[in-house]
Amino acid sequence: MLYQILTFLLDVAGGLFTGACLLRLYMQQQRIGFANPLGQLVFALSDWLVLPLRRVIVPLGRLDTSSLLAALLLQLLQYLLLWLLLGAAGPLLWVPLLALLGLVRVALTALTGLFLIYALLSWVPARSPLSDVIARLAEPLLRPLRRLLPRVGGIDLSPLLALVLLQVAMIVLGHVQAGLLTF
Repeated sequence: MLYQILTFLLDVAGGLFTGACLLRLYMQQQRIGFANPLGQLVFALSDWLVLPLRRVIVPLGRLDTSSLLAALLLQLLQYLLLWLLLGAAGPLLWVPLLALLGLVRVALTALTGLFLIYALLSWVPARSPLSDVIARLAEPLLRPLRRLLPRVGGIDLSPLLALVLLQVAMIVLGHVQAGLLTF
């Protein structure tokens, strides 16, 4: 039971800070300003790690390599701690691969949350700065799905299709991670 509690707490903390670093990266890619509540939250959660890395890591074009490296380092730390909690079971060489898969898992979970919030906000006619940011984050990712799936009765089903695809990806990823942990 204690192992489950510690694993859960590590997963929450690791997911929160890793997600903030990935969201920072994505918001910069989409050229979304940080002068909104979501941007300020992202800065508050990620500045402590991203800013020191920026002093030594240069960006690659528009890619904020410091945010990406921060997210990967956080996942490495999380899976290293999990490896130690398991009593150093299994080869240490699996930890970087598990961290990379964990990074993908956090990104998929964040996208699931983004699409859920986007769908919920689309039902409410009120406009706010936060809903505009959510729309600017979700729209580019939903655009390809909209080409495949036309509106049905005037309703955009692309967020639903995106959620289904994300859940399938999460199931596959979960099986790959579980296979590595039991190896």
